[in-house]
Amino acid sequence: MNFRIADTFTKALSKLSAQEQSVAKITIFELQQDSSTPGLKFHRIDKSKDPNFWSIRVNRDVRIVVHKTAGSLLICYVDHHDDAYKWAERRRIEAHPKTGAAQIVEVRERVQDVVTPRYDQPDVEYLRVADVSTPFVPREPEPSVPTAPIFATLTEEQLLSVGVPEDWAEDIQSASEDEFLAWAEHLPEEAAEALFEFAATGVLAVPEPSIDIADPFDHPDARRRFRIMEGADELALAMDYPWDQWAVFLHPSQREVVDQDFGGPARVTGSAGTGKTVVALHRTARILDRNPEAKVLLTTFSSPLANALEHRLEVLTGDDPATSTRSTVLPFQGVAKELFTLITGYNPRAATPAQVQAAIEAAANEQEFSEFPIRFLMSEWQNVVDAWQIVDVEAYAEVPRLGRKNRLGKKQRERLWPVFARARELLDAKSRHTWPRIFLTVTEHFQGREDKPFSHVVVDEAQDLGVPELRMFAAISPPKPDALFFASDLGQRIFQEPFSWLALGIDVRGRSRILKVNYRTSHQIRRAVDQLLPKSLRDVDGEELDRAGTVSLFNGPNPVVRLAEGQAGEIEQVAEWLRGLLDDGLQREEIGIFVRSDNELARARGVANAVGGGILELSERFEDRSGRVSIGTMHLAKGLEFKAVVVMACDDEVLPLQFRIEAVANEAELDEVYHTERHLFYVACTRAREHLLITGVALGSEYIQDLERNAS
Repeated sequence: MNFRIADTFTKALSKLSAQEQSVAKITIFELQQDSSTPGLKFHRIDKSKDPNFWSIRVNRDVRIVVHKTAGSLLICYVDHHDDAYKWAERRRIEAHPKTGAAQIVEVRERVQDVVTPRYDQPDVEYLRVADVSTPFVPREPEPSVPTAPIFATLTEEQLLSVGVPEDWAEDIQSASEDEFLAWAEHLPEEAAEALFEFAATGVLAVPEPSIDIADPFDHPDARRRFRIMEGADELALAMDYPWDQWAVFLHPSQREVVDQDFGGPARVTGSAGTGKTVVALHRTARILDRNPEAKVLLTTFSSPLANALEHRLEVLTGDDPATSTRSTVLPFQGVAKELFTLITGYNPRAATPAQVQAAIEAAANEQEFSEFPIRFLMSEWQNVVDAWQIVDVEAYAEVPRLGRKNRLGKKQRERLWPVFARARELLDAKSRHTWPRIFLTVTEHFQGREDKPFSHVVVDEAQDLGVPELRMFAAISPPKPDALFFASDLGQRIFQEPFSWLALGIDVRGRSRILKVNYRTSHQIRRAVDQLLPKSLRDVDGEELDRAGTVSLFNGPNPVVRLAEGQAGEIEQVAEWLRGLLDDGLQREEIGIFVRSDNELARARGVANAVGGGILELSERFEDRSGRVSIGTMHLAKGLEFKAVVVMACDDEVLPLQFRIEAVANEAELDEVYHTERHLFYVACTRAREHLLITGVALGSEYIQDLERNAS
């Protein structure tokens, strides 16, 4: 008998108390071992339209809902007695007549009339607070204006082709946008996803029919919500991490990329929340599982995110010692540091920006060079000479200077080069190496060698790779198909200037896949913050990330913007907003507060102290955030998610950061600063699943003003 678990069960399990979860898990393990055990009391749910729904007693009040047939036992749901029975009475499990996929269908006649909220413009709720003594009063909703049906042009046959249940087709054809948004969560995911995409693009993406699938549960759409538990270890994974749905269930578009064998370097892209990191993790686990000789590097841009990835990989692989010895999870610089030490026998001493500037100033003075100011010399060093690992004047004469407004001829570069060469000598004399120099040492050692430290390299947050990092990863992986895999989002590029991967020999053309389904962020938050970025982004090599058509599969309240007269007023308003969510059942560990830089962290601490409980300051370590509000800078927000996010201190001259603006050397750099600061704001906002609050001191950041203009 096949023993399956549904994603509806793991979601429901996470909502029970710790004690209730514990006894429910014990019951599930007993079921898997022997479903005929006398202590397991099965009761048919008579009022359900599906005769195969049964309940199992967990304790006096908690019941597990299972779907039992001759060849299958499916764990569907768990809740307190009455709510568990109501769930089963409203649902049936069947193979869709058109697609053939097994679905959990909510019976239309059993769905109570849903109060249809308004989800139309404006996308963001705004409130400017003149004084802290002014209480926050929610804006009264405007009278609803009837809207035309948005799927009226679709036939019943077309609706069925994307997985809409037969008894929902007529309602969907007549649904307004607001009605559809209220009903979407009652539909099977593949149907809601296709309809969201049609509403956004006007195109109905009908999947290719799946042929030769005898079991409806083996259909790609069914595998996103049902999974066979092969043994106790796999079941323990599903039981221990009910919130981490990514560890058990994959969307068909994600699974396709995870399982695909590519003929060269490959990349998965997509907007924030579409599961690129999930794909990177599962692909790493797949390589380790299928190839006992594989040595896999999973890497990302920062230590906090690398620590989180390491924890997630342990979850995914079951913390198997044999697997853990063949996998390495490190940030970009951590990889370079370990390999540099292995090669040279000593740890590299990274030069600070102040030490680099001092060396350049000293070199310029020695050379009596005054043709360009120090600000330009620093910019040229950081963005061209050091970034491209230039070692001589000939290479400097040929290096591309993408986006640099100051055009330098050959003679100008020849006059500049002695300054940069001398600056490097001064740093070398003090045994100080810039990070690009450290990366270069590793690259030169492994380039052309047959013995590589890794058989596969999987890179997350690849949009923040620089030239030195990309060259190193190419050098430390073997020259074979499938050795390099990247996960990236151009909209989240916050560190590196754009450059051509193709020019460095990394060609992902034809092997780049785009994910379009957003699992992390509500429809309302995604729709609002998407206005911060253009609908499509193109890299230097011409590869385009089309952000249009990305859909979120759940709804929530609109994001809120509040601007106060002073910092004290901002802190009180944020604390009041969070207290309301805590009163409604939100847990402190489900809250993240982000600010632009360390200078604004005191404001985040003020809020966290005001709402009580512990504070977790995001840092280099991966820590359990249970019972604590997380606070940190926007850079540390990458890769994280919270049910409620506050993006604080979005003041004028804080976002974008005035220091960065004043440090630029030309107009091109100024444009790049504005782009990356906007992307950073986007990253912070998209950490929110359900609730987003953006605050600052009036007049506020110009990016907030952009949101307001776009929403009006």
